Amino acid sequence: MSALLFREDAYLKSAPGRVTAHTPEGGLVLDATLFYPTGGGQPGDSGRLVWDGGETAISTTVKGQGGDIVLVPAEGAPLPPVGAEVTQALDWDRRYGHMRVHTALHLLSVAVPLPVSGGSIGADRGRLDFDMPEAAVDKEALTATLNELVARDLPVLESWISDADLAANPGLVKTMSVAPPTGQGRVRLIAIGEGDARIDLQPCGGTHVARTGEIGRVRIGKVQKKGRQNRRIYLELDG
Repeated sequence: MSALLFREDAYLKSAPGRVTAHTPEGGLVLDATLFYPTGGGQPGDSGRLVWDGGETAISTTVKGQGGDIVLVPAEGAPLPPVGAEVTQALDWDRRYGHMRVHTALHLLSVAVPLPVSGGSIGADRGRLDFDMPEAAVDKEALTATLNELVARDLPVLESWISDADLAANPGLVKTMSVAPPTGQGRVRLIAIGEGDARIDLQPCGGTHVARTGEIGRVRIGKVQKKGRQNRRIYLELDG
């Protein structure tokens, strides 16, 4: 199983690693990875690997078998041999955009306190789908609410509970379409704010900024009707 360096420190931009396997599809497995794999609406990380005598671009990252994280090289890119010591370097601007947008979407789920039926994260915008059959959305008011939450500069904190505790507290789960990452015996929770100032707590395996102030100003973009029950709300980073 690959060690998850992105989980230990989402702000790491580079780190050493060792190639432990090539996959039949042409991917690479490292003993420890900076690269976040596609999941929970967040895209897999991209970047590059450098080793003695070579360099390769990584186009995305996915989950493999047995807990491995698989780095997918760009088409035609050379592969470092199994056993090679490599230096991993993230496409940091893209990752940091994902961290800002992902955390902003948590705030959107606070500002719109309805069940979430889907979502997607990009480097400069994202969206959530809400179970919202009748309600209209005041984009200006929602933008103002989000920017007020950002400006509070609340801490974004990690904790863990057991699978059993999560099953006993189903209200923690906001998403209807994406199941929390269970099966390992414990589940990661992301809180925004602490103590009496906490505004959100939900299971999440993604990467986030350390404080809401890092998100910067945001704005609500398109609001679309998606079926009888769903409204899709786009959020964009505003600079």
